[in-house]
Amino acid sequence: MARILVTGGTGYIGSHTVVELINAGFDVLIVDNLSNSTSDSIDGIEKITGVRPPFEQIDCSDSEQMETALSKYPDICAVIHFAASKAVGESVEKPLLYYKNNLLSLITVLELMKKHEIRNIVFSSSCTVYGQPDVLPVSETAPIKPALSPYGNTKQINEEIIRDAAHADSNLKAILLRYFNPIGAHPSALIGELPNGVPQNLVPFITQTAAGIRKELRVFGNDYDTPDGSCIRDYINVVDLAKAHVVAVRRMLEDKSAEQVELFNLGTGRGLSVLELLNSFMKTTGVNVPYTIVGRREGDIEKVWANPEKANNVLGWKAEETVEDTLASAWRWQQHLMQ
Repeated sequence: MARILVTGGTGYIGSHTVVELINAGFDVLIVDNLSNSTSDSIDGIEKITGVRPPFEQIDCSDSEQMETALSKYPDICAVIHFAASKAVGESVEKPLLYYKNNLLSLITVLELMKKHEIRNIVFSSSCTVYGQPDVLPVSETAPIKPALSPYGNTKQINEEIIRDAAHADSNLKAILLRYFNPIGAHPSALIGELPNGVPQNLVPFITQTAAGIRKELRVFGNDYDTPDGSCIRDYINVVDLAKAHVVAVRRMLEDKSAEQVELFNLGTGRGLSVLELLNSFMKTTGVNVPYTIVGRREGDIEKVWANPEKANNVLGWKAEETVEDTLASAWRWQQHLMQ
């Protein structure tokens, strides 16, 4: 079977995607520098699938080490590129780190793909490229807005790099997947989101506060132009999201009608505010989460949710899990971590 290189494959979305790839019959090679993950997720992948995929602890921007790894696996037919720093707030504080890591890693991967005649890449992009959209729900034809954070800007620049590389090389095929907000964990509670230090994302902060690890959740702003004043996002189950990558890889490998570079929004099509999500968690789990309202956070978008019709119709993919089941899975994962 064809082998897929998954960069950032021990991370949150990466590990769930590796599971779905293995379940779909693909061989996998994981490359990750473990800067924001641990190799423990490979144990979880093995317990879920019965397969322990090979793992190389490498920084994707290290051309020499990447060259060595790719030479060991001549059967790689596609790359799914997750490896990137991904926290909006941190990117505002450490912009150079984000530009160096997120741009160099992709450039290195694309250079080596060309050398090794690997012709397919699925790129992990983000709805942050839309900024604050003029029209909601946001479709793939919405204009790209000036980024509100260095993180968002790296996603915009990376998309441009891929388009330019494909324009220069007719053999290169790419699918750009613009995620909305991934949450939850695998239903087995064997893999999930594992932030280093203080969580940058909402749901791990909720679960850690619910578990007593954090004193209280801070909600950034209650004066936005939304029904309850808190930001609105499109929260998508991480397993649903992972399955979209398998569909995307298959499309590039098997569907001759696919265009050279394609773009898809991955979301549920439904927006939930921060306070709605928090209340849903407390109702679903029966656990109280103390919280306080603080000022707005720089770089945050007021409201955004997806129009996922293109992914539904062209990829044949649809988000299926309910937000209640998704939040319950996140709580099971938090409890698993505390055992």
